[in-house]
Amino acid sequence: MKKAKKLSKAERSEIRILRDRGYSVREIARAMGRSPNTISAELRRNQVNGTYVPRKAHHKATVRASHRRYRWQKIEQYPRIRAYVVEKLEAHWNPREIGGRSEHETGLYVSKTAIYDWLRSNRGQSYCTHLYSRRYRVKKRMPAVPRVMIPNRVGIAERPASAMNRNRYGHFEADTVVSGKRGSGAVSVLVERKSRYISLGKLASLKPDEHVSVLGGMLQDKKALSVTFDNGVENRYHERLGVPTFFCDPYSSWQKGTVENVNKMIRRYLPKGTNLSHVSQETLNAIASIINNKPRAVLGFKSAYEVAKLNGVFKSKCPF
Repeated sequence: MKKAKKLSKAERSEIRILRDRGYSVREIARAMGRSPNTISAELRRNQVNGTYVPRKAHHKATVRASHRRYRWQKIEQYPRIRAYVVEKLEAHWNPREIGGRSEHETGLYVSKTAIYDWLRSNRGQSYCTHLYSRRYRVKKRMPAVPRVMIPNRVGIAERPASAMNRNRYGHFEADTVVSGKRGSGAVSVLVERKSRYISLGKLASLKPDEHVSVLGGMLQDKKALSVTFDNGVENRYHERLGVPTFFCDPYSSWQKGTVENVNKMIRRYLPKGTNLSHVSQETLNAIASIINNKPRAVLGFKSAYEVAKLNGVFKSKCPF
């Protein structure tokens, strides 16, 4: 069985982001292409005072690994263990067999991994001739395979000027509002940048296929030129929308400030900690209607609905 590659610093940051978004351990593992056991062990072993902080978690893991790197020195530190290992190697025992009997016969335990590490060191290489292979085992380094969280991602710098300066209607921003730690469910938020018209969709989870399906439904009656996202894994299937999509720079959600501002409005009706699985689509439609029909200073005290309707944002009659 191939040993799993160690978690990188970027992956630990990803774990924190997904945890904050309400993902379960299994959902995080699925999104990252990792085993649930790997994610569970990472959260259990590398927390600090009950909180998972990526920078501190990476430091803890690095220190622990550096200690493991020199475990072979135990053989050099204890002459009795060294003599026992050498004796058994000369008797053509393999490291696993030596490790399995070491504690019983000497009162000191040494693992097969420590023995192999010692054989790879300059202190033990000369004893490799006693192995059946007659050479020390080399750690194979597999070529790194890049893992793509969001395939064919296009950065926000490539977004058309008409989207950046709001010269045209039809450029959207999308985001999600999530439940508190004890809740589930989420809300998909879509806002047209120029008119500020919003749509809300109920999500049972942040699974990418469900999120893109709900977004597609909200875009169905609108003339869309582009959609801008953050780098959440729920946006993985963005290409299914059939419109150009763009992504903020990492950790730069302020680059889609229109939808971030809308999220603050939504939180007036759905405060942080709300279990969004209990909120119906009818309730979300009512919240969207309130926001879309109030006069906005940024729109010259017209409502988002009035501006969107007047400027052809809808393909057909608006639902509100």
